[in-house]
This record gives sequence, structure tokens and C-alpha cells, in this order.
Amino acid sequence: MSKSSEIVDLYKSSVAPTYSPSIVLQSGKGVTVRDADGRAMYDFTSGIGVQNVGYGRTKVIEAIQAQAAKMTHCSNLFINEPATRLAAKLVELSGLGGKVFFANSGAEANEAAIKLARKWGAESGRYEIVTMRQSFHGRTLATVTATGQAWCQEGYDPLPVGFKYADFNNLESVKAAITDKTVAIMLEPVQGEGGITPATEEFMKGVRSLCDEKNLLMICDEVQSGMGRTGTWFAWQGYGVKPDMFTLAKALGGGIPMSALVMNEKTANVFSAGSHASTFGGNPVAAAAALAVIEIIEDEKLLDKATEIGTLLKEALQGFVDQYDKLLEVRGKGMMLGLVVDGEAKDVVEALAAQGLLALTAGKNVVRFLPPLSLKEEDLEEAIDMISDALDCQFGE
Repeated sequence: MSKSSEIVDLYKSSVAPTYSPSIVLQSGKGVTVRDADGRAMYDFTSGIGVQNVGYGRTKVIEAIQAQAAKMTHCSNLFINEPATRLAAKLVELSGLGGKVFFANSGAEANEAAIKLARKWGAESGRYEIVTMRQSFHGRTLATVTATGQAWCQEGYDPLPVGFKYADFNNLESVKAAITDKTVAIMLEPVQGEGGITPATEEFMKGVRSLCDEKNLLMICDEVQSGMGRTGTWFAWQGYGVKPDMFTLAKALGGGIPMSALVMNEKTANVFSAGSHASTFGGNPVAAAAALAVIEIIEDEKLLDKATEIGTLLKEALQGFVDQYDKLLEVRGKGMMLGLVVDGEAKDVVEALAAQGLLALTAGKNVVRFLPPLSLKEEDLEEAIDMISDALDCQFGE
């Protein structure tokens, strides 16, 4: 029995079956991971959008080690320096001029945004939040209700009240969902789990104008699209609009669990002492890692690379669309790309894994590519050859 098989068997007997993995990953360096039997693979999942700067970055490792040697946890009844400096940096990068609340996961950051919006609207009796169909905002009861997809809500009734759904990229649908109880509009600038669908500029600007007109809060979920993935620090920055608040997670901590709610001046002081909290929010080790991640993105100009290398990958994928009738479309921004398939995306993902490249699905018919922003052009060329071989196995005559 191989080491991988042994661990898979132990996993199946010991871990709750909320996932169905078959590959055991043991190590990673740069854009490459290795399984328990030593097989190397390109990781074009980045741990589902987490490893934006790649695996095994010395600067991140050293930041984690140095902070862990000092203090691994600091209660929020006290101030820790790394989290404070990180908050100031996120405010600077966003240009919103507000403040930051730290938590541990995307769902928690989105929960914080939902709570803040309700608290902001409480005096006027408003609490409803309009979200988009095909969105994804998390797995807690509130965020799974905010998620505009029925499949992840099944079996969890009764769901919390206070959410209305509209069609993404359809401003008239959003207008129709607004009532006198509406307090906010929440959206992903690029829908991730819903199929890698970017918002149009017209839609983003229209939502911003609608929020200004109706005195609503605009909330952007940047859990997957943030931290440079689309070529700007936060995807909303590519649309010429500013939200009232936005959420971050995944890539923020460089592999250490961390999330943030970043607020503008209007929303910065809605929470007061004791009105919201997170024991591990702003963990000093995670904050130190996040500061190192930001430094790498700045020093290596990874925002530019996300656009440049992302364009090359998108062009290659478009070439495959032109070649195979079963491939319908390429969509996305930067290094957040989706290949739309006439059929089951999971079959293509399995074929890619067989060639040595890890990818994801985004819904039933979209293959999702989220390579590290640090991907080198020579690695991209080899990865494209793997994609070509996998597609030929699937769709070649």
C-alpha cells in the first residue's frame, strides 16, 4: 500500500465527509506541490485562492517564525502590533479612510459585514440585504442564506430572514428587489463559486449610484478576488467605484487563517465596544504573515504579473476554445479564470490532475484556474502543454 493510500483510508475513517478528496498533499514550493508519494504537480488552485504569492515563501515563513517566538496569541482586550500595522496598511491600500475588523474566515468576515449593515440600518428599521443569484458568501446560516444558490441551502431550513436575490449584472433586477426594508447591496466583483463571472463596469457603477440614491450600503465580497488576484489589490478597484465596506480572507494570511472587514469612514464606527468580537481575530502570527504577503506583492510587482501572465493564460485557453467544440468560453480577470465546458467540468479537472496540474470546478460546467500570482512564464508554458494534453484526452478525436 502506498503512503497516499494509507492516509486516504485514515482520512475516510476519521474526518467528517464534507469533502471528497483523493490526493494527499505533503509539501509545496512556489507553484508546485508534492503528494505523499513524492509526485510533483502544478497547483493552479492556489489552495482555492489562498497561496497568491506561492508556497514556501521565505519572507512569510520567517515572519511567522519570528512572531511565533514572541507571542502566538494576544487577546483583543489588549493591542498587538502586527494586527495594528496590518489594519493601517489595508486602510492605506483601499483608500477608503476607514477602519478594519479582523476575523478568521471569509464567512466570518461576511457575517461581520451583514451584522454591521443591520446595525447601521436599525434606527430606520431597515435590515434586508440584496445579494446576487449564483453568488457565494460562506457556510454559516446567515452567509449560506446570503448565497444565491439553492444547492448549498438544502436541509438547513428555516433560513434566517432578511435577504433578497437579484440577477448579477442586471441593474433592473437589483432595483426590483429593493424594498423600504433594504439596507445594503452585497456582491462579488467577480463571482467565484458561481462560475467565474466578472461584473460589468456598467453594473458596478450602477449599483454604486443606486446605493447613493437610496442611502444603501454597498458591500463587496473580495474573499476570493482580493489581494491582487484580478490585477488590482481588490477587484472593485478595477471598476472605478468605492464600496462602503468589503471583505477579505483566503490569500490575506498567506496560508494562515485570517479575514478582514474593511470599512469606509461612514461605516467605520458603527460597531462599538462589545457589539461584535472574535477571539482569534487579528491573531499576531497571522497578521505578521499577512504583512509579509503584502510586502512580497509590492516588491515583486505581482499586481502587474497577475495581469500580464493572466492575459497569456487567458489567450491560451481561448485557443483551446477555438479548437474544441465542447469548450464554450473563457471568462474572468487577471489570474481568476474560468473555462466553460459543454459537459461536466469535473471530468476535465480529473484529466488535468492525471497530467500533473491541479484545477478546480466553479459550478458544474466551469473549470476554474487560480494559479499563484508568482507564476513564471516558463512554468506557464509547461502548464499549457499539460492543459493541451488533458483536453486532447477529453475531446480529441
